[in-house]
Amino acid sequence: MTGRKSGRETDELDVVILRELLSDGHAPLARLGEASGLSTSAVQTRVRRLEERGVITGYRAQVNHEAIGVPLAAFIEVSPLDPGAVDTIPEQLEHLPEISACHSVAGDAAYLLMVRVPTPQRLEELIREVRLAANVNTRTTVVLQTFFEDRPPLLADA
Repeated sequence: MTGRKSGRETDELDVVILRELLSDGHAPLARLGEASGLSTSAVQTRVRRLEERGVITGYRAQVNHEAIGVPLAAFIEVSPLDPGAVDTIPEQLEHLPEISACHSVAGDAAYLLMVRVPTPQRLEELIREVRLAANVNTRTTVVLQTFFEDRPPLLADA
């Protein structure tokens, strides 16, 4: 494997470390060292550098949504009632904890929301709250079954 590239680029050893961390965010430094061929202290320095550069933005647990009481997933397309109005839709919706993601999208809608709720009744209430809070039209698609999600990103070889 080659050494560091210049500047803020990610090299082959960083990619090895990132792949291991994407597989297990709690991977011990010793295991990262074994995978990359680096010492524990060298791995620790690289991980810290990746965090400081914003390549690694955090660590989180993956949960079973049914087990925590929010089995119903849906996508809500959001379009402003007044397309000429100042767009503050994300700010107007960020207080709603059921919204797990808000994406600006190309197409008929302006935003696509990913939501998780306990019941169809709560979904109906949430849709009403979204409409009122942001003065928008909505179109909702309920998820029947999820085959995969939260997949790690494809890392290009350095």
